Amino acid sequence: MKRQDFYYELPEELIAQDPLEDRSSSRLLVLDKESGAVSHHVFKEITDYLHEGDCLVINDTKVIPARLIGSKVGTEAKIEILLLKRKENNIWETLVKPGKKAKIGTKISFGEGLLVGEVVDIVDEGNRLIQFTYEGIFEEILDKLGQMPLPPYITHQLEDKNRYQTVYATHTGSAAAPTAGLHFTPELLEEIERKGIDIARITLHVGLGTFRPVKVDEITEHHMHSEFFQIDEEAAMKINRAKDSGKRVICVGTTSCRTIESAADETGHLKACSGWTEIFIYPGYQFKILDCLITNFHLPESTLIMLVSALAGREHVLAAYEEAVKERYRFFSFGDAMLIGEI
Repeated sequence: MKRQDFYYELPEELIAQDPLEDRSSSRLLVLDKESGAVSHHVFKEITDYLHEGDCLVINDTKVIPARLIGSKVGTEAKIEILLLKRKENNIWETLVKPGKKAKIGTKISFGEGLLVGEVVDIVDEGNRLIQFTYEGIFEEILDKLGQMPLPPYITHQLEDKNRYQTVYATHTGSAAAPTAGLHFTPELLEEIERKGIDIARITLHVGLGTFRPVKVDEITEHHMHSEFFQIDEEAAMKINRAKDSGKRVICVGTTSCRTIESAADETGHLKACSGWTEIFIYPGYQFKILDCLITNFHLPESTLIMLVSALAGREHVLAAYEEAVKERYRFFSFGDAMLIGEI
């Protein structure tokens, strides 16, 4: 299966640059995975497609303001880093730009010395292990100095950091937002619960590997970066209950989908667990738990468009994307949404 099989044309002006004022007023394209039929709605109408006894799975990870801009101690050269993965002893795996300026031993100062990082190891071309020294609480310093790590296709400055968080973000650790969840408001979640739909909270800390472009022609040769996930007893029970009673499990976002599919046993059930996943879902994959997916529109030739193609078929997905372009939907992180599954 070739990477080019997942390409589509997207006019640049359809890439959403800013979040909508009302999260739930974005548009919703509903795609029936069996027939390929599509219909057009407003996101808050998602409740019409959720039924009593269904289980909605949400990823409650919280994005850290992981983008730091500092200067090289000694030369004052500008260096930008992105925090990717926390190790021990105040060491983080980071993405450094420009990498060539960050040799082992290089010190970088942020916020006039409020935070200082020293490169202690080189992971690969742009990735470095950096050990930080500071006084006080790291998270508070990061909140003061860091910027939200918006994807490169968003060129506008984000005025309110919370607009790149879901309203249910709880566990800090992501380098990017689980963007399908950005459409939900507290009121919408309350309405969903009132309808008798279980909401299961799981956690997957989104790494930038999720968005790493597929560079190989043959997609099966692409390797995913690992991401940490956690499923507690309550979430596992709710998901298992929906499966056992013949109801649907509806994942909010590809991250929720990848978490439960990684942790599922051969009978399609879950136990409380945590660990690292590198699961790569593409056409041919047999879903063990997921029935429906709420997701945004994804980049051409990305692992995420491959995942939705595994659920609804490549032809149906690309036809739905073509329809979305024609109808001037907003694409990517701050864009509109899709509901895909047995409708």
